[in-house]
Amino acid sequence: MLARYIKMQLLVLLCGGLVGPIFLVVYFTLGLGSLMSWMFYVGLIITVADVLVALALTNYGAKTAAKTAALERSGVLALAQITGLSETGTRINDQPLVKVHLHISGPGITPFDTEDRVIASVTRLGNLTARKLVVLVNPATQQYLIDWERSALVNGLVPAQFTVAEDNKTYDLSGQTGPLMEILQILKANNVPLNRMVDIRSNPALRQQVQAVVRRAAERQAPAAEPA
Repeated sequence: MLARYIKMQLLVLLCGGLVGPIFLVVYFTLGLGSLMSWMFYVGLIITVADVLVALALTNYGAKTAAKTAALERSGVLALAQITGLSETGTRINDQPLVKVHLHISGPGITPFDTEDRVIASVTRLGNLTARKLVVLVNPATQQYLIDWERSALVNGLVPAQFTVAEDNKTYDLSGQTGPLMEILQILKANNVPLNRMVDIRSNPALRQQVQAVVRRAAERQAPAAEPA
């Protein structure tokens, strides 16, 4: 918690909050007394505001981290179709804040509609234009969190290649939403974190589950790849 606060405090200072402490240092260093009293009060107000903003950001970050951890632990992976996308007229760090309308459905979840506001950064544009996102959902409360990393995999923005040693083949499932969602759900059920290279050779049961999905997807893909 302390490390997060220090990080947020430094961020606030770098974003302009350093003016307050500078005013205080100048005031006490020059010792001009009542002549520069305004500098003392302005510096004090800005410095106090810096601390309050940093505390608020720290609290928000802690709550977000706790929410993410809870959903990763007990949430359900689902697919959210983007049914609407509109600008809000707001920019954060020179990046547009957009409103997305979502229709969320998945195993064990009653389908529901919701809306969210997200920063349309360059790394997220591909997911937004693909019109679908992977979300972690609490089925009981419908609380959810957009998973941008898994979304990039499902939308084909990053390669999804699976090497099956028994077949001596590497299968490319990039952009195949159904099979990839099934594989992601299997990995999550087995508490396997998602990263660029997932090695499941040490878990035979898990390996067989994933291989079955990969082979089914490859079989469906093969007829489409054959020339007419």
